Amino acid sequence: MRTNHGTNSTRWSPSKNDAGKGELMASLHRRSFLGSTLGGLAATLSYGPGLLGQNIIPKSESPAASPGQFAPDTLFLTWQSDPTTTMTIQWVGPATISDKSIQYAALESALWQVGTTTTKPYPNTELKVHRCELVALEPGTEYQFRIGMTPTIYRFRTMPSRATDVIQFVSGGDCGTDAHAVGTNKLAARQEPYFALIGGDLAYDNGRSPATFTKFLQNYRAQMIDRKGRLIPLISCLGNHEVHGGYKTTRADSPQYLSVFDGFFANSTFGVLDIGDYLSLVLLDTGHIAPIAGEQTAWLAKTLADRQERPHLIVANHVPAYPSYRAAEGTAGKPGTGEEQRKYWSPLFERFNVDVVLEHHDHTFKRTHPLTNGLKDKYGVLYLGDGSWGKLRAPKTPEMRPYLAAVSPAYHMTVHRLEGEQRFHVALEESGKVADVCMTINKRPAKRG
Repeated sequence: MRTNHGTNSTRWSPSKNDAGKGELMASLHRRSFLGSTLGGLAATLSYGPGLLGQNIIPKSESPAASPGQFAPDTLFLTWQSDPTTTMTIQWVGPATISDKSIQYAALESALWQVGTTTTKPYPNTELKVHRCELVALEPGTEYQFRIGMTPTIYRFRTMPSRATDVIQFVSGGDCGTDAHAVGTNKLAARQEPYFALIGGDLAYDNGRSPATFTKFLQNYRAQMIDRKGRLIPLISCLGNHEVHGGYKTTRADSPQYLSVFDGFFANSTFGVLDIGDYLSLVLLDTGHIAPIAGEQTAWLAKTLADRQERPHLIVANHVPAYPSYRAAEGTAGKPGTGEEQRKYWSPLFERFNVDVVLEHHDHTFKRTHPLTNGLKDKYGVLYLGDGSWGKLRAPKTPEMRPYLAAVSPAYHMTVHRLEGEQRFHVALEESGKVADVCMTINKRPAKRG
């Protein structure tokens, strides 16, 4: 379920850059994972990219299309509340048809139900945001839906309530709308994830360009479809390029982003999405609208404390606490990148044993060592990033930043596989090349006091 404002130092298997017994164990885990898992990932790359961006429905289930059928090119899925029993369907466009209701049914059912669609302004345009939240769905179930009586049939699946099988999702950030973002979209869709988590800077509309944000939605609609024809839901958190001014702004400065994500971020721009009995995603605002210190930090402490029994406790935010490109240390009276997070949030991540923090903003691939107070600690917190879905910079080296374990100047997104209490994190470059593999397992009791 969604909770919005209004254990672990992880036991971690070191990378090939670490030495000794840990290196051998990591190598064994990596070989096993590459054999059993990456083979499957590679297999998904074998079907042609032409399948992506189409309405891929088995012919037996899809009524014949007619000229002028209504099939919005901005259609996408997200969640406002419990991902096991709800799904929010949205699109941006004019009110071109009178019947905008959502007709839906379980994939194997002939019993269709009807959901009501609401309409609201898409700011600074004459377009509208059309939204329908389907509720009382069955967990772990595939559904089909259509808009009104239009013939195009779409598919999605709800999240399982229990992690009795592998749960796989993808993450990244700093997308944009160019060819590299499109290429990473296609790569992400081929992994057949339950959802995509994009940690800010989705479109680079800067709170002022509706056309840019619309283009991002069009790309997502065209490419983020798995090979079984299912639309892949989008979860996100706020970045500086979602708001006019970047930092210390107001909700009015993020008109496009909040017009489609205010269902989740109804009262604030941070929140937590609880999925079944196995995963909590804590989505934070790194000072773009909500200040880091104060109310958000107090909320974060309580949110993490309340979720100590979750097998997987994952945080996502935009600006990194441990940057791979920008300077971590301030100069000329200006704070360094991530300085406030390191002061206010990292101690909470360590105290409440967050499994992994997903960071972005610097446009590189990075993995830190597990860290406690900024220092390498096998029981520390792992930070993954740094936002190169569609934007790129050359990272600093681990020699220059000792907290870095692995870096690469590559467009990438990360595949996360939850298997029991183990988490595998596989960074894939735009070409499909594996940039990095790591694993986090087990939890220690939360630190008290």
